[in-house]
Amino acid sequence: MQTIHVAEASPETAVLVDGAYVAAVGPYEELAAAFPQARTRRWPGILTPGLLNPYGPELLEGAYHPDPREADALGTEPITGARAQAIFRADESRRGASARRGVQRMLAHGTVAIAGELRGRAAVDAVRRAGLVVGRRPAVLPGPPSFSPVPLVLLPRLTPGGPARFAVFDVPDRAGLVRLGASTCVATVLSGRLVHRRR
Repeated sequence: MQTIHVAEASPETAVLVDGAYVAAVGPYEELAAAFPQARTRRWPGILTPGLLNPYGPELLEGAYHPDPREADALGTEPITGARAQAIFRADESRRGASARRGVQRMLAHGTVAIAGELRGRAAVDAVRRAGLVVGRRPAVLPGPPSFSPVPLVLLPRLTPGGPARFAVFDVPDRAGLVRLGASTCVATVLSGRLVHRRR
């Protein structure tokens, strides 16, 4: 089924998704008139091509993402360094679950692509299953590893025939996204699938 995604603050860049691909990009009124059979998903904020997070290995292999059931003992934030490695050494099976939770955090921050060489099967599998694209790292890395690195790295604009891969952020414009960061993500789409939606 064809779906038009439109964000309130960027109606001029609505996207018509057909399966896993972008069928058209343009003003919402034009797409709705040309494709009256398409359903519409309305979002607050702006629709963007999504973000590249250059810290794939650091966030998915170098950090342990606690299970919510571990919150009392380990908290809710990623654990890094020697403490994370001690957790992995104590129970190797935790790598896969941690990587999957890390990928979910990335999707919740509008990440549609990652960079960096993943060495472990657990992280590679988690990335592949989610449908994240693996790209090249920028020559200069922004700040410390983060789900909302500064500066944010936006992917190239969406084009008809290209993959339906984008994110929506609840901000008034791109300057607002830079100022407020990727935690403002309300939706992430990969291969035409809504893989994250903020409740």
